[in-house]
Amino acid sequence: MNVLITSAIIVDPKSDFHNETVDILIEKGKITNIAKNIKNPKNYKEVTFENLHVSQGWFDSSVSFGEPGYEERETIANGLKTAAHSGFTSVALNANTNPIIDTSSDVAFVMNKAQGQAVNLYPIGALTKHSDGEDLAELFDMKNTGAVAFYDYQHPISNPNLLKIALQYASNFDGLVLSFPQESKISGSGVMNEEAMSTSLGLKGNPALAEALQIARDLFILEYTDGKLHIPTISTSKSVDLIRAAKQKNLDVTCSVAIHNLVLTDQELQHFETKFKVLPPLRTPSDIEALIEGLKDGTIDMVTSDHNPMDIEHKKIEFDYAAYGTIGLESAFGALNKVLTLKKSVDVLTSGKERFGIARSPISVGNTADLTLFTPNGNYTFSKEHIVSTSTNAIFDGKPMKGRVYGIFNNNQLILN
Repeated sequence: MNVLITSAIIVDPKSDFHNETVDILIEKGKITNIAKNIKNPKNYKEVTFENLHVSQGWFDSSVSFGEPGYEERETIANGLKTAAHSGFTSVALNANTNPIIDTSSDVAFVMNKAQGQAVNLYPIGALTKHSDGEDLAELFDMKNTGAVAFYDYQHPISNPNLLKIALQYASNFDGLVLSFPQESKISGSGVMNEEAMSTSLGLKGNPALAEALQIARDLFILEYTDGKLHIPTISTSKSVDLIRAAKQKNLDVTCSVAIHNLVLTDQELQHFETKFKVLPPLRTPSDIEALIEGLKDGTIDMVTSDHNPMDIEHKKIEFDYAAYGTIGLESAFGALNKVLTLKKSVDVLTSGKERFGIARSPISVGNTADLTLFTPNGNYTFSKEHIVSTSTNAIFDGKPMKGRVYGIFNNNQLILN
């Protein structure tokens, strides 16, 4: 596909044109020219938007689509469409399907379903068979088929010896192990953050201690094994402190935070709305402050929408019994852009690729075009009309947003909103 993007502000520190306003010529999926006022004698499709910014394509390290098994929540095709309209050119797919993605054939299935799409899909294989925490899954075979990491989505590894063995085994083929940060015996049946709000609402609490204990344990095991660990969706100030100290010891650890944990607090639950029931739970303002500081100083490596569609039958029920999860792709940039600078927002939306072994493509002549088109300006309120997902369990419904996604160019395809 041939496209001329006009008057675009490049946001890419790895590009020679960073912070410059230029035209970008793309021919057959590759960037062939970047300059001021490129002529268009061949009448290529021109892409022009108000206050257009262009960055490397964004990456989300934690999305769930449902297929296979839960297609009523989200199919792979519609999930990738949602990602494209949300500005993401690459996503890592969690294994929480039915059946669980725990074999090489399961990995091949979801990769085949994503063929020909504008958005790249990278499967995360389950760490244990059926994600039941008992026996390791086919890690090496899944890696060879295309899995970029191994994770029992939102299932803590209760057996410390299993994590030890997983880190040691995966290090033989540079495998990335993910461990959900929650000590289940401490969190118990808690459904929200354990603080004053949980007491006033009469809901069982999930204390910050449960997250910190699990992370402390995992980091001790990581140091012992000299493995490679990613801790997804941290949510507390103590977690930031623990990971910061581990990085100062040069342990091979990275972590992410869900965007809703950067913006919303447990005060949102005062009306028992189940759209705010997420895992890890929404925490306190002091936790948010620490998480944002952790992003700024590099302790937290990336953000994620933690997009997890749920059908209405699992959300429109009593709070204690409602399923965890929110959709988040469509609101990701608008919410993040309210709490971080533009430079930092783009950085944490793109920097996770290397950790998951995914090549980045700087905005330079000769490189494949892997681009996100957006504006950081403009305020609006997120509502149902902005949802592309099949499910509508949106934690940011009714919340203020800043900035809009115009679309993406990737895999020689242009997707515009």
